Amino acid sequence: MSIRSRSRRRHSVIAVVAVAAVSLAACSSGSGAKGGTVAQGGINGTDDGTTLTLWTRAPLEFQANLLVKAYNSSHKNQVKLTIVPNDDYVSKVGAAAGSGGLPDLFASDIVYAPNWVKAGLWQDLTGQIGKLPFAGSINKGHLAAGTYQGKEYVLPFVLDLSVMMWNKTLYKAAGLDPNKGPTTLAEFVQQAKAIAALHKPGVYGTYFGGNCGGCNVFTWFPMIWAAGKDVLSPDGTQSMLDSDTAKQVYGDWKQLWNAGAVDPASKDETGATWVGPFQQGKIGVMPYPASLLATVNKTVDAGVAPIPGPDGGESTFVGGDGIGVSKDSKHEAEAWNFLAWLMSDDAQVNVLAANDSIVSRSDLANNKYAAKDPRVVTINQVAASADSKTPIAINFQQAFNAAGSPWVTLLRDQVFNGKDNLTQDNSAINSVLGQ
Repeated sequence: MSIRSRSRRRHSVIAVVAVAAVSLAACSSGSGAKGGTVAQGGINGTDDGTTLTLWTRAPLEFQANLLVKAYNSSHKNQVKLTIVPNDDYVSKVGAAAGSGGLPDLFASDIVYAPNWVKAGLWQDLTGQIGKLPFAGSINKGHLAAGTYQGKEYVLPFVLDLSVMMWNKTLYKAAGLDPNKGPTTLAEFVQQAKAIAALHKPGVYGTYFGGNCGGCNVFTWFPMIWAAGKDVLSPDGTQSMLDSDTAKQVYGDWKQLWNAGAVDPASKDETGATWVGPFQQGKIGVMPYPASLLATVNKTVDAGVAPIPGPDGGESTFVGGDGIGVSKDSKHEAEAWNFLAWLMSDDAQVNVLAANDSIVSRSDLANNKYAAKDPRVVTINQVAASADSKTPIAINFQQAFNAAGSPWVTLLRDQVFNGKDNLTQDNSAINSVLGQ
């Protein structure tokens, strides 16, 4: 998916959110998801010339503009798109929810969807989604994040996911097979060290956001999932980041840090420049956003593979944004017409896939555009894999993504600080998740 690196803060997992705004949103609709059910208008809703309003975050401007332009050119309904700066998005949604002023449709960073679903900001789409002939192939991670008490409120808008990428030119220079990336974390460590051993000025084995919680839920959680282990309890109130598998992940990163195979700038990386060193050809191998493959292609001959676990397996963090019909919309059937089209072959293949974006349906993974690049097929297949996940927790932002979150403290203690505080740091995460 090509979210064209318009802003390196684009990644769904690194946004900093105003918690007060979420609380305001929750207050706007009472306790629990009480949005109405989208009105019936046939399987595809109603296309009668209604003007619909849609809000989305600035990082998704590229895809949002493509989709809206394609829809408006082929439908009587017309969508009026508003792009909101990333840092202002949650507060804007919260204020609008409190005043009854939400647009007909709005998207959300998928990790925040559970908050807004529970707060009742979207209408129930369960009946309409279930009627779609391809409902079973829609990305399950996004559907699950937008499900509350058995009802579905959210569809995928734009997908992003984490993969392992490596620089084939540096691999050749280090005597590594440029066509084979790491299939275990042990291989990842070995290959990163081999790149570092080249001693090329400014070149390092790997890079990561050492002061960025969102960067590392996006890239480290899959290393645990790949081993068949969970990072959270099913209800999202308990952290399992003190498991033996998690310890292996931390230990491998600490080994790389101690060996000098990690770019020293990683220690203070907050996420703002996280993707830059790899794009500049200075990093050998690292977990990376799949959405930036098209941008990477301009400067690096990159390999792509799923993220492995300590002893193998594979997984990914399915991020991006979900979308739904707001509680305040008076045009439910017309809004559903846009969403039904969004899931169609036309939108998924001829708009998203045609512009290097990840499709949201597993049955379209090997489409005519993706087939031109085996790496894109790999990305689409990883997105559809049963081992690919979207973590669900009401207090996810505060526990993991926020600056100075307890997750940031845990990972820094494990990799940089040499502190044996894992039990204590994991308990601090639990305290936030359980609030």
